[in-house]
Amino acid sequence: MRDLRQWPASLVRLLRRHRDPVVVQALRSTVAATVAYVIAKRLSPEPAPLTAPLTALLVVQVTLFATLKTSIRRVNSVLAGVLVAIAFSQLVGLTWWSLALVILAGLGVGHLVRVDEFVAEVAISAMLVLGVTSVGSTAWARIVETVIGAVVGMGCNLLLAPPVWTEEAGESIEGLARRMRRLMLHMGEEAAEGVSVARAAARLHEARRLDHAIADVDAALRQAEDSLRLNPRVREGLLTRVVLRTGLDTLEICTVVLRVLSRTFTDLAKQRAPQPLFSPQTAPLVRQLLSEISDAVVSYAVLVTTDVRLSAESAEERLAAELRQASATRDKLARLLWQEAQQDTGHWQLLGAVLTEVNRILDEMDIEHRSNRLLEELDRLTRQRRERMPRLARIAERLGVPARGPR
Repeated sequence: MRDLRQWPASLVRLLRRHRDPVVVQALRSTVAATVAYVIAKRLSPEPAPLTAPLTALLVVQVTLFATLKTSIRRVNSVLAGVLVAIAFSQLVGLTWWSLALVILAGLGVGHLVRVDEFVAEVAISAMLVLGVTSVGSTAWARIVETVIGAVVGMGCNLLLAPPVWTEEAGESIEGLARRMRRLMLHMGEEAAEGVSVARAAARLHEARRLDHAIADVDAALRQAEDSLRLNPRVREGLLTRVVLRTGLDTLEICTVVLRVLSRTFTDLAKQRAPQPLFSPQTAPLVRQLLSEISDAVVSYAVLVTTDVRLSAESAEERLAAELRQASATRDKLARLLWQEAQQDTGHWQLLGAVLTEVNRILDEMDIEHRSNRLLEELDRLTRQRRERMPRLARIAERLGVPARGPR
């Protein structure tokens, strides 16, 4: 009976594992490579047409947009390499110096046709084709196998629709916000109870390590952005990308400000040691303010990661209420710090810096500031799209087709 009760949990873990990028990539790549080999076996004159499964293996990516981009570049690289090999085969045979010339020419042509990461593939294709006796048949077979692999890779992504990785990106953003919250809570507790210089410096290093978390979240977000492009299952991909990207930009700015705030606490600890950072009157307010700001940071991350097709009014109202409460606490703290700075003129710069950094975090998460930032980013992307495709934009304007945007 215990084994039967454990089945639901095992099933949930299996389903979660099924959405893992590594598992999805491995399954779809294996299927695409196998199908490409079976088709190439029937159409290619080569006895072992391994170029087709190799192409499919390299073409199939996690997202549809990346697959399409990779397919075009890889086919172009193989065609360029075959043309280079045919040109050299008419002039020279295979010698050490002709091989060197083929490699040099292939790499040069790869940069000219702008195949990016497949520059080496141009030289590889040229070497493989030049190294056989019947250049003409081998060149044609390699082209056929490459096209088969690219088509199968695209078909695999169309039939086995790649997942949309916005949920994973949202979890990464919320994880970053919760790490920021824990750091602020610790800083508030230590400011109220007293902290040593070494402990304050440790918090500063902890704030600096948040930069690594930013890089991880950015990688997850870039994968999510690629999965939204050219995906028929996504209705408002542009708006979703803009919301997530601007949300991460705001949290990144808050992370930088938090690092500066921790540096201010460290400087206060150095100058006031062995006394506490703040007076008994201001220390509880500092702790309360950092606690309220930390809650607002998490609420902001929840608001950013809420599905744009759903109602986000409740998350926005909660964030607005927490920001109002934090602003009221900030005002109380400002009055007390002003009085304290007049009595202790030796630390008024650091006390003012605390308020400045707190104000910057509150301003970055402001609801109106976020709305303006979203509109500016959407306008910028719309202008870029019209500049890239001016003819299509003019045709759409003549037909009276409105530009797609958020509802």
